[in-house]
Amino acid sequence: MRLLPIASCRPGMKLAKKIFTQDGLVLLGENVELTQRLLTRLEQCGIQYVYIADPKTDDIVLPELISENTMRLALHEIKTSFRELMDRPSLKKGTFHPYVAQPFKQIMSRIIEDLSSHRDAMIMLMNMGTVDHYLYQHSLNVCVYTTLLGMAHGYSQDELTVLGMGALLHDVGKTQISPDVLLKPGRLTAAEFEHMKQHAKLGFELLKDEPNIPLIVAHCAFQHHERLDGSGYPRGIGGNDIHEYAKWIGLVDSYDAMTTNRVYRKPLLPHHAIEVLYAGTGTLYEQYMVQTFRDKVAIYPLGITVKLHTGESGVVVDFNNAYPHRPIVRVLYNEAGEELKVPYEIDLSKHLATMIVSVDDEDSHTPLVSGI
Repeated sequence: MRLLPIASCRPGMKLAKKIFTQDGLVLLGENVELTQRLLTRLEQCGIQYVYIADPKTDDIVLPELISENTMRLALHEIKTSFRELMDRPSLKKGTFHPYVAQPFKQIMSRIIEDLSSHRDAMIMLMNMGTVDHYLYQHSLNVCVYTTLLGMAHGYSQDELTVLGMGALLHDVGKTQISPDVLLKPGRLTAAEFEHMKQHAKLGFELLKDEPNIPLIVAHCAFQHHERLDGSGYPRGIGGNDIHEYAKWIGLVDSYDAMTTNRVYRKPLLPHHAIEVLYAGTGTLYEQYMVQTFRDKVAIYPLGITVKLHTGESGVVVDFNNAYPHRPIVRVLYNEAGEELKVPYEIDLSKHLATMIVSVDDEDSHTPLVSGI
């Protein structure tokens, strides 16, 4: 399979990977032949990349961080709980009842179980191929990425559960934001952004008095936009005043915001998003956290087209866990753009002089420093 931007897809191509609805249900299955109408509809739904069947790369196997069933259950619970809060915006506390906390704990148990079966897995982009309400998929993405990083950091099962719940609920305060602002199809004005920034405090207010939700989870909602140098919000605290869990979540939240499509900008690919995070090392984010994150991210997603400094181009077919920025590339075209009769693979971790100079469609991306 190959990962292609929608703009590069053509009618007649077949999907190699399912497209899901916001509930985790299958919208389009594997081997569905794309038409111009379907391509237009997918783009309207916010999907910028899809996996396409290709005989030259059919052997690429895409590992799933969590099972399809876990994803479906998690998205359903997030949507159900968040929608209830959105429909009752006047509530600020006492909204989460004991029976609400339990499903989130069960979701975390499933996510940890899924991730424990492949602790050495790399972080692969999860938001491709999902037609979603941005808030729901984003909450799940941040939870999965953060939990995997927590495993790499050495947290215990109990610590992972709290960390994961903090990540799952970090943006719950957005349910109290005006829909006109939350769902605005464009950049926010200064006044709208100030209103949006209130979601951190509102999330804390929603969670802090719930006996079945650890207080640390409430502080994760409160602090995930705080930064080391005090430049964050809502309180402008910094350094050790920010809880360690909130620091992890803030880092991952920024990454997922950058790599997710929004109406007013296209997503960054992982290698660009990592560069932005690195620029904030020591000022916005802890150095050891950024380093751990970089070591766990599949910087070049499997199936994506890359161009080498030699002028040749090909597809990423595997990655090296020890060197995420040096994947294995199957070269398909020579420097003149002509298709090779006999493709060959090059392991960039063993050929250090060979460099990736560009990625398919990367020039269309617009940088974004931090999510909201």
